[in-house]
Amino acid sequence: MKQTERLLGIMQSLRDPKKGCPWDKKQTFETIVPHTLEEAYEVADAIENGDMAELEGELGDLLFQVVFYAQLGREEGLFDFESIAKAMCDKLVRRHPHVFSDVTLDTDEAIKQNWEKLKQQERQTKNQENTSLLDDLPRSFPALSLAQKMQKRVGRHGFDWPDVGGVIEKLEEEVAELKEAISNNDIAHMEEELGDVLFSCVNLSRHLKLDPEAALRKSCRKFEQRFRALETLIDNDGLSIDSASLEQLEAAWQKAKQQL
Repeated sequence: MKQTERLLGIMQSLRDPKKGCPWDKKQTFETIVPHTLEEAYEVADAIENGDMAELEGELGDLLFQVVFYAQLGREEGLFDFESIAKAMCDKLVRRHPHVFSDVTLDTDEAIKQNWEKLKQQERQTKNQENTSLLDDLPRSFPALSLAQKMQKRVGRHGFDWPDVGGVIEKLEEEVAELKEAISNNDIAHMEEELGDVLFSCVNLSRHLKLDPEAALRKSCRKFEQRFRALETLIDNDGLSIDSASLEQLEAAWQKAKQQL
């Protein structure tokens, strides 16, 4: 607690109108958002790399984002760090009746269903009219995460394929429609159908109990490793990416895949 109070005090000093840091003093809720997203991704990156020493530092950077928002809220009389922590404590206790009360939930599925039920009740409390299961979804989410959240939420209420076979058939249907749009050279239709293909891919990952964002990030890392190996092979042959033929690049790519 002592270090938390110290951190909050440092944040106040950074925002001090007279003696504070010029950069920190001019920040707003809106200007801090990109930094928050960046810090969250750096936390994920440290975890994926298994670098626990780096993770500690990145978690500190992410915590500082919360402290910064709390200071901005305090200055505007909206909220502060204590009220944020209180709201979080209250929510956790409310959403875990099987831990903090005498409610019994024995399975993961029962816990998930109760969690969604409680969240729906909270949405109805906030908005008494025209409530939707899709209310309060953060529209600024990356598209993959937004699609996943939408599908999970409606899926818990029965709007879902009964098995993965139906999802695969839907994906194949969307691919066929994308091919048709490409053959017609219809740009607007191509964009729409490509979005449907990606949405179906997210749905497939959900049924496979995989995280589409994590899967795609791993594919990006795999591509990076293979392409770096390809660059080395091409360079060893006295060539460059721009000077090598497509056949030479393909041969180097296959060799890089074998090496890795």
